[in-house]
Amino acid sequence: MSMSTRIVNDAVAAAGAPAPTGGPVSTGGSVSTGGSVPAGIPVPDTGARTDEAAAVITDARGRIDELDARIIGLVKERMTVSALIQRERIASGGRRVNLSREMEILGHYRGQLGRPGTALAMTLLELCRGQV
Repeated sequence: MSMSTRIVNDAVAAAGAPAPTGGPVSTGGSVSTGGSVPAGIPVPDTGARTDEAAAVITDARGRIDELDARIIGLVKERMTVSALIQRERIASGGRRVNLSREMEILGHYRGQLGRPGTALAMTLLELCRGQV
């Protein structure tokens, strides 16, 4: 495990985030912010001023990309489950939207993430049930 991967994993653990699944995250290869870079090898723009910082940032960005992919997958799964709930509710004579349930969800996100959690929950609800 590279030094930069250890730094990223330590920072994630200190933040109380769950451990990554599938082992440590590494983008493989080294990053150089100075000196000669072989032709054809892209160097990501990290804004770092040292090779060590660039390596940490590159590893952390890899972890964020993996998390984003998982989050998008979970949102799509949530949309499918929500569609099932709406279909069953309507088929049984109910309304498409259950406002009291939505208020529970808004409260849960606000309680876990603060005020921005409410905006995130509203976006999820809109994605899952459409605009009301």
